[in-house]
Amino acid sequence: MKYFYRGLIILAIILISGIIYFMISYAPLIAGYGAKDLCSCAYIGGQNQADVLKNELGRGFKALGTYKLNPEDSSATGSVFGFAKKKAIYRKGLGCTLLIDKSEIELRNELPSISFAEISLSDTLLWPFGNMTLPYDSDEVDMQKLTKAIDDSFINDDPKHPNNQRAVIVVYKGKIIAERHDPNFGPNTPQIGWSMSKSITNTMLGILVKKRGFDIYAPAPIPEWRDPNDPRSKITTDQLLRMSSGLEWEEDYGKVSHATKMLYGSEDMGFYASQLRLDFNPGEKWQYSSGTTNILSRILRIELGEDYLQWPFKEVFSKIGVNSALFEVDASNAFIGSSYIWASPRDWARLGLLYLNDGVWNGERILPEGWVDYTKTPTPPAEMQEYGAQFWLNVGSIEDPSVRTFPDCPRDVYYMDGYEGQAVYIIPSLEMVVVTMAQTDNGDFDFNGFLASVINSVN
Repeated sequence: MKYFYRGLIILAIILISGIIYFMISYAPLIAGYGAKDLCSCAYIGGQNQADVLKNELGRGFKALGTYKLNPEDSSATGSVFGFAKKKAIYRKGLGCTLLIDKSEIELRNELPSISFAEISLSDTLLWPFGNMTLPYDSDEVDMQKLTKAIDDSFINDDPKHPNNQRAVIVVYKGKIIAERHDPNFGPNTPQIGWSMSKSITNTMLGILVKKRGFDIYAPAPIPEWRDPNDPRSKITTDQLLRMSSGLEWEEDYGKVSHATKMLYGSEDMGFYASQLRLDFNPGEKWQYSSGTTNILSRILRIELGEDYLQWPFKEVFSKIGVNSALFEVDASNAFIGSSYIWASPRDWARLGLLYLNDGVWNGERILPEGWVDYTKTPTPPAEMQEYGAQFWLNVGSIEDPSVRTFPDCPRDVYYMDGYEGQAVYIIPSLEMVVVTMAQTDNGDFDFNGFLASVINSVN
């Protein structure tokens, strides 16, 4: 009997230790994720609390938390079983920010001066220069096939693996030829892009190159890396853009990792990622890393100074008629370049069209000549040639190009990609941009089949 009780004691110790570890390590991340997500969905996306709790926070580890919207002070809170309480506050023009290593009073008093030029689009001008769209009427596209492809993407016949499609837009030869939106998400409703934000960080760097002569092939101007004896001093901005810096990184959102500690536990995300050690020689290995994108955001802040917070709005969004975008900041007031840009589906389509047009908009060159080609050139260490510079590619393996992410789609497809199924596909060979704003678990949606069916509608 004494062995039985001893076993129970050991089991209880293990169980209690596991609970303590969970509450110390995981609970703050869950609470932080939920508070931030609820805050942003409500105050930027205009969603109500019940829908966010059900659709955004009701699955997986997120369902362990308790979250509440606080309209009286434009905030949201999260906790896990009453512990690990976290709060995110909304500030106009800056989005929602988690309170990390900074008091609420301090953060609310830090209101950097941002002036936004109001962009008004005419209802009598055709998209992309205005808001008007017209029914497409040409035998170049089989509209019956295209409509079916889009409608099929909205079908949720498997409750365990729903598509949760919220918007699809198809742009062909510069015009919107088809679009559909979930009734709760209209054409002008801002939606989060998650890692599509990385591609806009690329855009901001490209304009820095064009306007200020920034050299992406020189050592990255990170203060902590200036010592020539520091192996990180050899990392270039090009290698950060291509995620081949060699810095240690773990991109796992289901556990305590570099990615979750950065997003939900760091006041200054670019600084956090800059402190990590070197695991590989720069340029030796490709490794997907949201941390390197926030280092790029830090570089922009260093180079631009007072112009930093204006840069995406003045040099990107206002140039191409994007009037719904909001770029959220961390507790240090730095753009979270890896993850937190919100924009309407039509505005995401405009951003894709800018790249389809080689960085030129209405006759004005926005991106430097050659930047789009640079962006979609495969990163050498990426074995599948699946990544360029903050954009994903469909080039395929060097040994066998048929082995690629979307085997039924052209090899020249390159795209912005968000982790829940948000994507902007750019297809130069067809003069096409396809936007999909799904909110689905990884693997639950057949993006290859969807994109192929859209492409096959072109005669």
